[in-house]
Amino acid sequence: METGRWKGKEMMRLERESVIPILKPKLIMKLASLIERDADRTEFLKLCKKAEYTIRAWYQLQFEDLRQLYTLFDPVYGDKRLEQQNLSPDEIDTLELNFMTYLFQIMEKSNFKLLTDEEYDVAQSGQYLLHLPIKVDETKLDKKLLTRYFKEHPCDNLPEFADTYIIFRRGIGIDRTTDYFFMEKLDIIISHTWGWFLRVSRLERFFPKKHHLKSKKDNKKTDEISSEAEEPELFVERIRLENIELSMKNFLGKVTIQEPTFDRMIVVYRRASTETKQEHGIFVKHFKNIPMADMEIVLPEKKNPSLTPMDWVKFIISVVVGLVTLVSSLERPKADIWVVTAILSGLLGYCAKIYFTFQQNMVIYQNLITKSVYDKQLDSGKGTLLHLCDDVIEQEVKEVIISYFILMEQGKATEQDLDLRCEELIKEEFGEQCNFDVLDAVKKLEKLGIVSRDSVRRISCAPLNRANEIIGTTTEEMVMRAQQGPGA
Repeated sequence: METGRWKGKEMMRLERESVIPILKPKLIMKLASLIERDADRTEFLKLCKKAEYTIRAWYQLQFEDLRQLYTLFDPVYGDKRLEQQNLSPDEIDTLELNFMTYLFQIMEKSNFKLLTDEEYDVAQSGQYLLHLPIKVDETKLDKKLLTRYFKEHPCDNLPEFADTYIIFRRGIGIDRTTDYFFMEKLDIIISHTWGWFLRVSRLERFFPKKHHLKSKKDNKKTDEISSEAEEPELFVERIRLENIELSMKNFLGKVTIQEPTFDRMIVVYRRASTETKQEHGIFVKHFKNIPMADMEIVLPEKKNPSLTPMDWVKFIISVVVGLVTLVSSLERPKADIWVVTAILSGLLGYCAKIYFTFQQNMVIYQNLITKSVYDKQLDSGKGTLLHLCDDVIEQEVKEVIISYFILMEQGKATEQDLDLRCEELIKEEFGEQCNFDVLDAVKKLEKLGIVSRDSVRRISCAPLNRANEIIGTTTEEMVMRAQQGPGA
């Protein structure tokens, strides 16, 4: 994930994800319609069913272990179940690590990725609807569980907050908001005026500018975006009020701002234990369509926002400078009433700006938090785990179907050729793009036994009839035949 200027616009360069963004029924029916012979089409549909039943059976035991383990760490009922099991602290620690291991495996299979510090910084390099500094109260979060897990399972590019909570993200979308944004526009105008006043009065040295630790790196990324813009579909534009020219028409009328979103986000954490209660519950919360610049709304145990220290410094210095200037003006033999009035108006206006801006941002913050709970949160706990289990199976089945279809229609291929052909099929037939995980797809095809390799490692598939024979009759098919009766 990178951000920078491209063709005069603020763009975010995003990597293509491995998730296949096509509904499975739509995928199957579309590919089946591309098969000319009716008999082959029937066999292909049969193969799709057999592949799904078999892959579901592969994961069933692992998913069942995951669900059973979570019953012990459910924040609502887990404590009672742990008491019934009468487990020792060491046994509980082992079960916790087993659950976290299963959870990370299923996240990887669902193509979720851990949010890194760099991605967090890029996402937070702008503002969208939330204009308050949101911080996590780390004293309310447990640090033992994740620290122990990552000690036994080292992971690259862990974020700084990985000892207290972790955030998984997947998919990219777009969020647009159209409104008048009067207070926000006024805030920008006052900020520009304040900056001009500091420069003219030479007081800007008392207000240190914000320096980003990765500014050099960001500049480099800006150059890369400008010079490597060969795939514009990988870029998402970020439209902020700060970058919109505030003419009289724009100030009085509605404007549209735009922000890339994380299509799915999952937050995992545990609350800190107290002297009277040992916490074992593990929270797993699932959110959708979270704007990158406002991703703080998904953070756990947020502190109540307040004026920042910098706001207080600006406020105090402004009052002091204003009073000193006012007193010095009044001490002159001929005090100019207009100068005194301008100083008082500017001072009162700036103080009012700080106060009313904060109050407005607090209202927006409360609305965003409420919306995140009711609209943005998909599920939590067991519901999230069930959703992930189904998601894994969906992705695995789609990878198998697409890769087998390409081999069936286009013949032998190397892994690299197969990867390109699958991505081209997804783009041409469905208008979607993804980074097809060909290695995982071939591994599943080989496990099913319906592909083989020649002496130069090219992959070929078994004919449809033979492929269905190799997979054989699945348990689901036997149950359906039994339900339909002897004549089925």
